[in-house]
Amino acid sequence: MPKSKTRDEKILQGIAASPGLAHGPAFLFFQKEIEVPVYGVDKSSHEKEVSRFKESISKTKAQISKIRKTVSETLGEAEAQIFDAHLLVLEDKAIIKETIKELKESSFNIDYCFYAVSRRYMDAFGNIDDEYIKERASDIRDVSKRVLSNLLGQNPTKLMKFSEKKVIVSDDLSPSNTAEFQKNVILAIAMNKGSRTSHAVIMARSLQIPAVVGLHNVTDAIANDDYVIVDGFDGVVIINPTKETLDRYGQIKREHQNIQEIFESVNKLPAETKDKKSFSLMANIEAGQDIQRLVDIGANGVGLFRTETVFLMRDKIATEEEQFDVYKKVVEGIAPAPITIRTLDLGGDKKLSSFFISDKEANPFMGFRAIRFCLEHKDLFKDQLRAILRASVYGKANLMYPMITSPSELIQANEILEEAKRELKEKGVSFDAKMEVGCMIETPSAALIADLLAEHCSFFSIGTNDLIQYTLAVDRVNDRIAHLYQPNHPSVVRMLKLIVDAAKEKKIKVSVCGEMAGDPLYVPLLIGLGVDSLSVSPGVLPEIKYVIRSMNTVDATEMAKEVIKQKDAASILKILRDFYVSHVGKTMK
Repeated sequence: MPKSKTRDEKILQGIAASPGLAHGPAFLFFQKEIEVPVYGVDKSSHEKEVSRFKESISKTKAQISKIRKTVSETLGEAEAQIFDAHLLVLEDKAIIKETIKELKESSFNIDYCFYAVSRRYMDAFGNIDDEYIKERASDIRDVSKRVLSNLLGQNPTKLMKFSEKKVIVSDDLSPSNTAEFQKNVILAIAMNKGSRTSHAVIMARSLQIPAVVGLHNVTDAIANDDYVIVDGFDGVVIINPTKETLDRYGQIKREHQNIQEIFESVNKLPAETKDKKSFSLMANIEAGQDIQRLVDIGANGVGLFRTETVFLMRDKIATEEEQFDVYKKVVEGIAPAPITIRTLDLGGDKKLSSFFISDKEANPFMGFRAIRFCLEHKDLFKDQLRAILRASVYGKANLMYPMITSPSELIQANEILEEAKRELKEKGVSFDAKMEVGCMIETPSAALIADLLAEHCSFFSIGTNDLIQYTLAVDRVNDRIAHLYQPNHPSVVRMLKLIVDAAKEKKIKVSVCGEMAGDPLYVPLLIGLGVDSLSVSPGVLPEIKYVIRSMNTVDATEMAKEVIKQKDAASILKILRDFYVSHVGKTMK
């Protein structure tokens, strides 16, 4: 491949996926696309084709199990669990049955039939407007390539071994590719595709390898051995940096290292302000995440446990027993600290392709999802409620419903919960009769009637991501209007105050579990408004604790009063920045 056309410095902006700074020569890694032949197969050979397919599945399972073992030994069990999703794909009876059905109906070779079926699944997941769910398509892609390679007698594309340190530049990377990484020679990753939730990125973060994704054309702009800087903090890739740029980034790297050490120095300290006001600082997690990591960084528990992955990783309805096993594990793992389990937020754009058969919704975020879906599928909902109730005796578990928009939805959900309790009592099954039940406030309608909802629940959890997009009519996954998604908009701030005031009046606790809770600029505002607890991504928890410990609640309350008076987003942002610099920034000098 020829060198880049210019030696001038060039800057590309992408998505900051794994924090850190690195620089060095680039290595372009292109994954070879598998060419799948298509030809007719006589019906007398169908059984032979099926046997060939099943042998390939078995061989692939063995290969992935070996990779899982290696990752478990080198990175840890949490990272190894990524490959459990791959094994579940191979055990998915729907994919296997559809492949065999395709063979019988088309009489095409089994390689092509599997390719066609797996493509349908990849397209289904890839078209969902949810970053996490979209990335599940990469699991199927990775597994299907390995199965096809085994069917065709080929070897999967592997990263070559390096004798010197390199920055990996690629269109995309699979978890299998990333499992081959050697931290001592992989400096950083830059990819055209990918997201913060891709498994390759999750593993890169575990290895503490800086990564920038969503660069679109990085493989066109960079040639092998071009010198590049990868800035995983700001999502920037710099090609052929000048000496001045290299010197500047060297200083930035040292500053980041010093700052991170400062954040982590408070891991074992309580989340309390300078005037000794304590806050519950929790973590947002999902199935498969490392509970021990939460203990190490000083989390006070889990403020949001997303249950969708229990279903989506299998692409099928999880049974009560399957769910109970998962919930019991996390409740026990975090005990005696509390965990809040959110009921299913399926439907809309989070679909199980093996269960839902419906036309694509024009506005999935405002469609048939979350509590609406659960109330219509009462038996499925009750299975989940029983599983959560059963797990509640193994620690301190709370329950909350997503996407509540009216008291009637909350009342119906509680009635089904009471039915589940009665059924367990009749069977003599134990559960925590005092388990607290709350609801998420994610819509303007819920915010406006928060006082009414408070009469039917024990706590509120504000989901700021959806609340902001519904309040401002801004689709948060639409790049064209992303600049209009403003947490500092006066209407958003007033909405938050309305919710907190209603909670205080009804004497119930209120938490924030959306992205605002994990943004150090907005934490003082939330505390000033009177929020009781925050639940954030584990990666930012040390920084948020540091912010809390750097200020007084009295100052934050006065600042919040000033913010409420403002008439535009720019004025609010200036107040927030000034507060951060004067109370938090100065402590880091």
